[in-house]
Amino acid sequence: MTRLSANSLANAPTRLAVPAYDRTGISAGIVHLGIGAFHRAHMAVYIDDLLKDHPDWAIVGASLRRPDTKQALAPQDCLYTVAVRDASGTQPRVIGSIIDILDANVEREKLLETMASPNIRIVSLTVTEKGYCHDPATGELDSKHPDIVHDLANPENPRSAPGLIVAALARRRASGVAPFAVMSCDNLPSNGETCQRIVARFAGLLDADLGAWVADNVAFPGTMVDRIVPATTDADRSAIAELIGAEDAWPIMTEPFTQWVIEDNFPGGRPPFEAVGAQLVKSVEPFELMKLRMLNGAHSTLSYLGYLAGYEHVSDAMEDDNFVRLIHQMQTDEIMPTLDMPGTDLPTYRDQLLARFANPALKHRTWQIAMDGSQKLPQRLLGTIRDRLAAGKSIDRLALGVAAWMRYVMGIDENGKPIDVKDPMSMRLMAIAAEAGEDPKALFNGLVALPEIFGADLAEQPAFRSTVIGHLENLFEHGAAQTVADRVA
Repeated sequence: MTRLSANSLANAPTRLAVPAYDRTGISAGIVHLGIGAFHRAHMAVYIDDLLKDHPDWAIVGASLRRPDTKQALAPQDCLYTVAVRDASGTQPRVIGSIIDILDANVEREKLLETMASPNIRIVSLTVTEKGYCHDPATGELDSKHPDIVHDLANPENPRSAPGLIVAALARRRASGVAPFAVMSCDNLPSNGETCQRIVARFAGLLDADLGAWVADNVAFPGTMVDRIVPATTDADRSAIAELIGAEDAWPIMTEPFTQWVIEDNFPGGRPPFEAVGAQLVKSVEPFELMKLRMLNGAHSTLSYLGYLAGYEHVSDAMEDDNFVRLIHQMQTDEIMPTLDMPGTDLPTYRDQLLARFANPALKHRTWQIAMDGSQKLPQRLLGTIRDRLAAGKSIDRLALGVAAWMRYVMGIDENGKPIDVKDPMSMRLMAIAAEAGEDPKALFNGLVALPEIFGADLAEQPAFRSTVIGHLENLFEHGAAQTVADRVA
C-alpha cells in the first residue's frame, strides 16, 4: 500500500478530509517543542483550520528526546491522520499544519536558528511536567536537575526546554529581534506563570541582565488544553490505512471533544485562535484549575484504581458502576466545592467528563495515564486535598486516589505480577516500597516523606495520614475493586 504523502493525497478517497490550503504556500510562525501525540491531536488541528486564510502560522515541530516522531512523519511530508472516534464510528482527517520536524539531539543548531528567526512569533510546549526540570511541589526551577546543570555549563548547546528557549531568546536579544511569546500547553498549575518563573530563573542563573530582560519583555500566556488522546496501536494503524487508502506510520486517535482556553497575551502577534473555536480570556487560571482537578484528578484516580482492579482501559473501568459512582461522588462532593467559577455549569462539565471517560471507542490505557505520577500528583490531587483540609472537609475519595498511587508504585499488582512503573522517580519509589513491604503505615511514611511530591505539610496532617493509611489497609486486604465498592456502598 502507498505511504501517506503529499503525492498520495491526489488519489485519496473523496470522502477523506484533507488540508483546505496549498501547503507549498504556507510558512512557519510557530515552533513547538515536544511534538507528541497530544499536540498533533490538539493545537496542530486548530492551526490546520486557520491556514487557508492565515498561511504564515504553520508549525515547525521539535522532538527533544527521541527521534521517533521525525522518523515516522518525515517520509510522509509531515502529514498524518487524526481519527475522531466515538460509538458512531471513526472519522479520519489528514492534518498538514506541521511543515518540518527537527530532532534536537542532532539538529540543535538548526532548531535554535529557527527559533531565533523573526518569523517565529510563538514558541509553544507540550513537554509534560517533567520536561520543565522543576520541583513540582514548589513550581521552582530545579537547579540541580542534570539537564539544567548541563545547560548552565553549555548554554550554546542546551538539551532542556528551558535551556533551548533561553538560548534562542538570547540570540534574538543580541540581534535586536523582538522576543517570541512562550506558550505552555502542559498540565501545570498556572502554566504561563510557572513557565515564566522557570525560564526567567534559568536565564538569570546564566546572566543577571538576561534574566531581567526575559522577566520584563517575554510574554508567557497561560493555557488550558483538553482532549483525550490514547496511545496509537498497530491495530489503529491498520484501521486507518483501510480508511484513507494509504499507510500512515503514526496516526492519532482521539475523541470528538476538544477545548482550548488561552490568555490573550501575544505582543508579537497571534493567529485568530478564536475563529476556530479557542476561547481567549484575561485569566486562564479558573479553567485550568477546573480541568486539572475535575478531569485530570479523576483520570489519575481511575488509572491507579482501574489498573489495580485489572481494567486495561478507562472505558473498561467505567463499565463498573462502582467506579462511575466513585468518580461522580469525588467530583461532586470533594472537587466542585473547591472551584470558584461563576457562570460555569460545573454539573454539566462533570457529566461531559463521565461520558468521555466511558467512550467505548477510545481505548485509553490505565497504564498510560498512570505514567509520571510523581510529577502529576501534586497538581491533580494534592492541591485539592490541601483546600479541603483547610476548610475542614472530607478528603475520603481524593485520598483513595493517593492511596491507589502508593499501592501502584510498589511495582507489583494484586496478582503478584510486576507493574512497569514509568516515572522519573521510579527507582526511589520502588526502593521505598520494597523496604516497606506490605506494611501500609511504613509505605505511607516512606512515600509521604518525599518533599518533591508532598511538600513539608501533608505528612503532618492527621486527617490526611489516617485517611490514606486506612485506604491502603483496605487495598492490601481487599483489593482495589472491593475497596471501591465499599466506598460507594
